[in-house]
Amino acid sequence: MAKESMKARERKRQKMVEKYAAKRAQLKKAGDYDALQKLPRNASPVRLHNRCGLSGRPKGYMRQFGVSRINFREMALNGLIPGIKKTSW
Repeated sequence: MAKESMKARERKRQKMVEKYAAKRAQLKKAGDYDALQKLPRNASPVRLHNRCGLSGRPKGYMRQFGVSRINFREMALNGLIPGIKKTSW
C-alpha cells in the first residue's frame, strides 16, 4: 500500500491540472511561454503519475483497468472483471 500522503498528493496534482488546463491551452496557443512558466509547477500534466485505484501502487499500472497488475490478477481470479479469466492449456 502506498502512503496516504502520496495518494493525496496525486489527487491534488490532478485537481490543479484540471483547474489550469484551459489557461495553459490558451497561453500555449498565444505562444506566451513567459506567462506559462509563471503557472504552478503542478499545473503541468507531465507531473502526473498513474497509480492503482485500490492500493496506490505506482508501478505495474494497467491503464485499461486502472489498477496495478497485482490487484488485476486477484480480481481476475475472483471473477470480478467480466470477460477475463486465467488461461491454462
